[in-house]
Amino acid sequence: MTRVKICGNTRLDDARQAVEAGADLLGFIFYPRSPRKISLGDARAISRVLRGQAILVGVFVNEPIEAVEAALAEAELDLAQLHGEETLATVAAFGGAAFKAMKRAMVAGASAEEYAGAGPTDPRLPQLLLDADHATLYGGTGQRADQGLAATLARQHRLLLAGGLTPDNVAAAIAAVQPWGVDVASGVEAEPGIKDHTRVSRFIDEVRRSR
Repeated sequence: MTRVKICGNTRLDDARQAVEAGADLLGFIFYPRSPRKISLGDARAISRVLRGQAILVGVFVNEPIEAVEAALAEAELDLAQLHGEETLATVAAFGGAAFKAMKRAMVAGASAEEYAGAGPTDPRLPQLLLDADHATLYGGTGQRADQGLAATLARQHRLLLAGGLTPDNVAAAIAAVQPWGVDVASGVEAEPGIKDHTRVSRFIDEVRRSR
C-alpha cells in the first residue's frame, strides 16, 4: 500500500478531513518563512484530537537539535522531517525519530544510503523524502521532483515522494517511481495553508486505486 502524507496542515477541520479520507501521515510545518507555518500550540491542539489516527510529523528547516526535540514534545508529535541542509550527525542524533528530506543536488555518492540508515527503523515510517530542487525555497513549490532519481531511491529505501503532486498526476508518479509513500501540500490546497477537501479526497482516492 502506498502511504499518503498530507502536509502543511494549519486547521483541525482540514487535518480531521484528511484522516477521515484515509491519510496515513499529517505534516505540520514550523519553518517561519513558510506560508503554511503553524504554531506549536495550534499543532498540539490538533494532535490531541487526532493522536493514534495518523502519524504526526513536524517539519523543520535547519533548526538546532534541542529546538526540534522541544517542539516535538510540546506539539505532541511522533516524528521530525528535517527539510533543510541538516547533516547526517543531526539526523542520527534523533535515534530514529527523524527522517531527512533531500533534493537531487544533495544525493551524491553514499549520502542517501547514510541518511536512510540514520532514519527510522520502524517499517511504518519513512526513511527519506525526495523533493523538487529550488534555489531558495524549502518545499511547497509545486515543482516536480526528479522521478528517475526517485525510482532509484525507492528501490532501496522507504521513500516519500514529494514535489508537484496533484490528484491529476499522482497515479502516474506512483506507477513510475513505486514509492513507499507520497507527500502533498500545495497540490490539494484552496490557498496556502487551507486545504481543499475535495482535492484531498480525490488525491487519496487516486493513490488507493494505484496500489
